[in-house]
Amino acid sequence: MESQNRSAIASWIIPSVLFMIVVVVMLFNFSTKSSAEATDTVSRNIIKSTQSYGENFIHEIESLAKISRPIRILLEQDAAWNAARATNMAGILDSCTEAGRIIICNDEGNGVGQSGELVSIGGEEYFQDLQQNDSLVYIYYEEQIIVVERIKRANETNYLLLFYPMSKFDSLMTKSDFDSNSFLAVVDSEGMILGSAGAKDSKVLQGGNIMEAIKPQNADAARTIRNRLDNGSRGTTAVTVDGESCLLAYVPLGVNQWEVILGVSQSYVDKQVGLQWKNTKDMMLYLVISIFAFLGMVVIINIISKIRNNEKKKELEDKADTDLLTGLTNKLATERKIKDFMTQNPNSQSMLFICDVDNFKKINDTMGHAFGDEVLRSLGQQIGAIFRATDIIGRIGGDEFMIFLKGVSDPDSIRKEAKKVEDFFHNFQAGEYVKYAATASIGVAIFPQEGDDFESLYKAADQGLYKAKKRGKNQLAFYRDEWMEPKSEQN
Repeated sequence: MESQNRSAIASWIIPSVLFMIVVVVMLFNFSTKSSAEATDTVSRNIIKSTQSYGENFIHEIESLAKISRPIRILLEQDAAWNAARATNMAGILDSCTEAGRIIICNDEGNGVGQSGELVSIGGEEYFQDLQQNDSLVYIYYEEQIIVVERIKRANETNYLLLFYPMSKFDSLMTKSDFDSNSFLAVVDSEGMILGSAGAKDSKVLQGGNIMEAIKPQNADAARTIRNRLDNGSRGTTAVTVDGESCLLAYVPLGVNQWEVILGVSQSYVDKQVGLQWKNTKDMMLYLVISIFAFLGMVVIINIISKIRNNEKKKELEDKADTDLLTGLTNKLATERKIKDFMTQNPNSQSMLFICDVDNFKKINDTMGHAFGDEVLRSLGQQIGAIFRATDIIGRIGGDEFMIFLKGVSDPDSIRKEAKKVEDFFHNFQAGEYVKYAATASIGVAIFPQEGDDFESLYKAADQGLYKAKKRGKNQLAFYRDEWMEPKSEQN
């Protein structure tokens, strides 16, 4: 009897211990993911705040332009340059705007200010720039943003210039959501600071160029920021300058390759991450206690039941779910999202990949259908992690996947993204115990050059896929081979 009791106890203690180990591992993984998600959430919130500051700044200088346009239209109705008329209009604008200075001048730079004073700016560099470049609307000059309105008449072009002092930029952080160590800056494509607000004594702002300030001690971060500034993309990067640690969030303003950068102290970021993570930690603690309490009760009840009744507990068979989802969008959703993007962005150069797993029938026949499903599931999980959240990735057939990369602007980027996909399949492995290297044939087509609607673009990519298979599989082929990297660069 004692031997039976020991056997009954052992039959529950061992599975219970194993179950607790599995639970601990799962909770650890969940904890790691939740912590990362909390960090991402805080970063996204800071980027949203940065975008809001940038929109407020652009709104201010655009407001100057909107207010000045009726005056520009009135002046265009005059037959020729009239100094008295220009003086009157400049005075009206002065009473209607908060511009620091207003100038109305002819095409030689001679004109009047808002107080009627005569001005001559023909020798100023900014005036020469706006004459040489008709597309300039905003110009930075000596801590001011110049809003340019061109007064076009039949035989001449006059200029209406409103000067927005960057000292007003301080007002954007009057009601800041961040601590007193935070700062805001507008920079040009080289990182030069055009204006700043908030903690102006920050070491990141010293020297007047953010890139030069962070580069000596943050080479990789500076390189990342530089690449994103060049690409006009947004993001966050942590930097440390002379012991001052902060998170830089940067968002393009859509004007003259200018960016707005928000610097938030790392201590503030860590505090916000902790607040985001606190509820999850409390929930996990309660969950652990509940699981262990419930597990203990189940073990005790079943041990007592086995000892007293000596009955065999019925085993429940787990029914495996044979429809293993990849986590990607299905065929209909993938096509719909791509068509919507094409309709809304007809001129945004993008890439369509069709990926077909090589010899998938052989995988099913030799390794079994369950392993084939595991290959597809692993492929879906891994390929979804290497692209942006805005890109479209879907499974459109049994062993066929589709990838649509948005906004790939130049040939170098096209080749880079193509190589990323090709390298992924060269290194892809599936299987938990037995690693299997599955390959794929890939066809690529470029939107809108090779198809300005989904059907034509799909056919082009499908022809690229046909090329890849014809050339021996396990490779990538463009619909047009001229997109391929030159042979001199491949070697």
